[in-house]
Amino acid sequence: MRKVGIGIIGCGVISTAYLKAAQRFPFMEVRALADMRSEIAERQGAAFGLPGMRVDQLLKRDDVEIIVNLTVPLAHTDVSLAVLNAGKHVHSEKPLGINVAEARKVMELAAQKNLRVGCAPDTFLGGGHQTARKLIDDGAIGTPVAGSVFFGCPGHERWHPAPGFYYLRGGGPMLDMGPYYITDLVQLLGPVASVMGSTARPKTERLVTSQPMNGALIPVEVATHVAGTLEFESGAVVSITMSFDVPKHRHAPIEIYGDKGSMLVPDPNRFGGEVQVARTGGEWEAMPLTHGHVEGEFRSIGVADMASAILNDRPHRASGALALHVLEVMEAFQTSADEGRRVEIESRVERPAMLPAGRETGQID
Repeated sequence: MRKVGIGIIGCGVISTAYLKAAQRFPFMEVRALADMRSEIAERQGAAFGLPGMRVDQLLKRDDVEIIVNLTVPLAHTDVSLAVLNAGKHVHSEKPLGINVAEARKVMELAAQKNLRVGCAPDTFLGGGHQTARKLIDDGAIGTPVAGSVFFGCPGHERWHPAPGFYYLRGGGPMLDMGPYYITDLVQLLGPVASVMGSTARPKTERLVTSQPMNGALIPVEVATHVAGTLEFESGAVVSITMSFDVPKHRHAPIEIYGDKGSMLVPDPNRFGGEVQVARTGGEWEAMPLTHGHVEGEFRSIGVADMASAILNDRPHRASGALALHVLEVMEAFQTSADEGRRVEIESRVERPAMLPAGRETGQID
């Protein structure tokens, strides 16, 4: 069986999760790592038995077909463009770009070169979220009418070793965490038609309490509390809150309300989790999971799906088109808040194909 060669640019915290999860998929193989600091790539490569090198060296490798872009958000566009110009497919960490204009450059170049663009998050391909999708498609709650989405925490400066980028342009709770929630909503409900939003930035500086920066003050350039409403093309209306200013809460991550029942969808930053359904007049019931990729960390399943799609000549699911639509939606919250109006979403995207039910870990079709 031919294996699709994978390279990774960016050897920070998240790269470990990708490298471990990639080993689960037998039809692809990580072959090299790179970072703008070559010593970081060499150190991470040594930990996984892989060569670490400079970015320009990785771009020249003939045995690499897909490059995974795990750089910081401000670098996503430039690195993805360099990958495409090197004649390779790219799968980027989220967001696809720090704004829609930047992300469109990536999509346009890929189209010119007939190359694929993928983008995180890929958690919607996990068993919990695929089960929720199947239940909705099978009519378990009837026609989806409304929903609620909530993410809130006190901020990433409590745990991340270098949290500054979360509060700079391209960061904030909507661009950082919003992709997980909105991507899952799009795969469950279809494309978003319009957005209304409000934002707040209660602090201009944040105090870091994690190591090694404990005690440092970092600047805040972006809104750290974003709330609003998503109006879907299907007619469903979903309220959403994304915040780095919430000490504690008791909201469920995602709830979907249909005309025949309600659904609790698990945390979209995880692959598994329990799906619950309550029919009208009934109590919450846990639903059996119909899909695999549940137990453990599968952060790279989107890359694996792209590799499988290359081998089988089909569309991949965690696509650049999906990421661009989600980015336009996220950007619209700040536009709506700044201009005090409903923002119509120009892009449309088809819901990604559901994974086949009953697949074991490491299998994708």
